[in-house]
Amino acid sequence: MHAAKEKTAKSSDEIWELRLYVAGQTPKSLAAFANLKKICTEYLDGKYRIDVIDLLENPQLGRGDQILAIPTLVRNLPEPIKKIIGDLSNTEKVLVGLDIRPRSNP
Repeated sequence: MHAAKEKTAKSSDEIWELRLYVAGQTPKSLAAFANLKKICTEYLDGKYRIDVIDLLENPQLGRGDQILAIPTLVRNLPEPIKKIIGDLSNTEKVLVGLDIRPRSNP
């Protein structure tokens, strides 16, 4: 049991830095945030940080990540950077897109 913990310790210590780009409090933006929060809670064990960037308030912040559509989720860490466009309602596609491996059930 202890050996299994050591094996996963390196990846489990990583903090996931996620940036969700939205435009106001639209139903799609709210759904994207709710879906992201649910996925992070279920699969990332509290080892994540979500920054929500409202492009209506700060349009210049979308330039750095080359945001072309909203909502867009950008994973900055762990590298490489990954992007997913949409409301994140398809959990399986989000897990694959972010390269999150579901926790194995013993």
